[in-house]
Amino acid sequence: MMQERKQGQGGFTLLELVLVMVIVGILAARLVPNFVGRSEDAKRARATSDLETLSTALDAYEADNGFYPTTNQGLMALMEQPTGQPIPENWKGPYLRRIPKEDPWGNPFQYRSPGFNNSTSYDLYSLGRDGREGGAGPDADITNWD
Repeated sequence: MMQERKQGQGGFTLLELVLVMVIVGILAARLVPNFVGRSEDAKRARATSDLETLSTALDAYEADNGFYPTTNQGLMALMEQPTGQPIPENWKGPYLRRIPKEDPWGNPFQYRSPGFNNSTSYDLYSLGRDGREGGAGPDADITNWD
C-alpha cells in the first residue's frame, strides 16, 4: 500500500516545468511590447495636461490685467504679484495652487512672452524627452502652438 501511495503522489516532471516556463516566456514576449513605451506616453500626456493648466492660468492673468507676464516675470507671476514692469494693477492671483516647475522628464517648462511662435501672446513648451529644443517623434517638444 505504501508503494502505491508514493507512485500516486508524484510532483511535476522536469518536462512539465520546462513546458510551463516556455509558455510563460511566449506570453511575456507577446505582452511586454504592448506595455513598453506606455510610461513615455503617460509622460507626454502629463506634460500636455500641465501646459493646458498653465495656459488657462496665463489666459486668466491676461483677462485681469490686459497683458501676459513678461519672460522675466515668468510663470511665478501666476503665484506672486510681480513687482517689476509692467506691474499688473488688477492681479487677482494666485491663479494656480501650485505651478508645475518641471516637466515629467525633470526639465523646466519654457515660457516666452511675447512668443516667437505666438507673437501676440506667449510660447509655452516642454523640451520633451531629449531635453533639447526641436526634435521629432518621441523626442519632439510639447508646445502650445502645435
